Amino acid sequence: MSEQFQELNVADFFYKNKDLVGFDSPHKATYMIVRELVENSLDACDGHKILPDVRVTLYRVEGAGAQERYHVKIVDNGIGVPLEAVPYAFGKVLFGSKYSMRQNRGTFGLGGKMSLLYGQITANSRVLITTSQGGSKVYTFELSTDIRTNTPIIYRREEADNKSHFRGVKIEFDFEGDYGKARDKIIEYFYESAMILPYAQLTFIDPNGTLLFYPRITETMPNPPLETLPHPHGVDLEMLKRMIATNPHTSLLVFLSKNFQRVGERTAKAFLRSNGFDPHAEVSELNTKQLTKLVTALREYSEFLPPDPSCLSPIGEDLLTEGIKRLLSPDHVVVTTRPPRAYEGNPFIVEVGIAYGGAIAPPDKPGKVQLFRFANKIPLLYDEYSDVAMSVIQGINWNQYKVKLDEAPIAFITHVCSTKVPYKTAGKEYVAARPEVERELDLAIKQAARELRVKLSRMEKAAYRERRTEVLKKYLSMMASFSTFLAEKEKEPDISALLMEGGPKRKRIKLKAVEVDPPGGEASEEDVRPASAGSPAGKNREKKSKSKSEGDSGGKKRR
Repeated sequence: MSEQFQELNVADFFYKNKDLVGFDSPHKATYMIVRELVENSLDACDGHKILPDVRVTLYRVEGAGAQERYHVKIVDNGIGVPLEAVPYAFGKVLFGSKYSMRQNRGTFGLGGKMSLLYGQITANSRVLITTSQGGSKVYTFELSTDIRTNTPIIYRREEADNKSHFRGVKIEFDFEGDYGKARDKIIEYFYESAMILPYAQLTFIDPNGTLLFYPRITETMPNPPLETLPHPHGVDLEMLKRMIATNPHTSLLVFLSKNFQRVGERTAKAFLRSNGFDPHAEVSELNTKQLTKLVTALREYSEFLPPDPSCLSPIGEDLLTEGIKRLLSPDHVVVTTRPPRAYEGNPFIVEVGIAYGGAIAPPDKPGKVQLFRFANKIPLLYDEYSDVAMSVIQGINWNQYKVKLDEAPIAFITHVCSTKVPYKTAGKEYVAARPEVERELDLAIKQAARELRVKLSRMEKAAYRERRTEVLKKYLSMMASFSTFLAEKEKEPDISALLMEGGPKRKRIKLKAVEVDPPGGEASEEDVRPASAGSPAGKNREKKSKSKSEGDSGGKKRR
């Protein structure tokens, strides 16, 4: 009996394997739906330098049966979706605008589609899409996904005048979930999003009618990431074949200088000559063995410039500081940004913040670390002790930075932005321990810790001066009164200068040696003035010293 073989399309695959992208339980799916929809809205704003205004409302659907059913509505003010792309952008898995060489919150373009697909699977719900790019028309679609063919099914399409000048996207659909168990994570997600995005306005209304509102506190935004070419260190054989297929009739020299970032004609010539390639050979004539050799040489050549960081959009020290102060209210904040680095040809930047004191509470149990993790501006809320940032923090000797990790009111903030964040899972739950990323996190945290140590040292000195002032206030007035009585004076001395900042600072006095006559003689002004050996006064003193020593020696002889 022979086995049956069949093809499984990508939509069908993720329908049968929802847990691979984080939809493994009703409460986790509730959190993932809110998170993925918000991230898509934020990307639609950040990429075009639009100040985000994202509103999410979650309703409880009554009479839905044993499993709770919810209706979610999200509205943003992003760039909108072109009319012709709407059915595929929301009804076809692995179709979208995130498959480019630049920083995006999404990795595979799966999260938003899986949210809609989850509603279709669990609640038999169609998705209602309203969008406009700010023109004269607003378009509304009601659609779903044909899971067997991975194609959109359009039930309704409407067009109306855009009287309100709406620009952005509104999405609505039903799904089965568990908000009761997901509530804490969803609230934490908005809280941390407000920290990393102080320029965004976020609104969330939960099924109980509770309003969570984070207004923007600044209108300054980081520069949007720019699309760039691949770096030679990140190329593989399949990528190289695809690039050659689009440019088959070009020489190796032109191919390298036109299709890779930061590779000019001079660099391409040096690379080809050092690895034994003919610069004028046509790329389409290279066989598999030559292509494999070319890929290996591209990945190992050390003279290529580092990847271009313009495809990244870090938060920046000023914005991150504002976000931390807004939500944590610490006494001290230190933020540092590392220079751009790369792993496997993928550029990345590490940003680290340390907040100390103020409203931050000490850990409630030994070994607990208050860590806020972000990747491409996404809060990471699950598996924090599996994250590379946690292992770096726990591996540092904090005593040398004047910090007792188990007792100190301290919080750590880490942000890794990259064109390809090394997530350990498809659900974007924690960052893997790539050696390059781990090293940059270690350097950034230690750099921030050194700056914190300076601030803590100043704080200790200020506390010491304050304690000293309190002691002086307590006893100095009594000492002044007693001294006045003993000296039989009427007016007490002024002690206000001694009470300023803990009393007068000690000054080091440099003493100068002076020569004086022995007792019995009257010292003149010349005698007490410092004199060199060659001056008349110096010679006179030398003569006196000599006669004195002779007299002493004579006395010894007589004795």
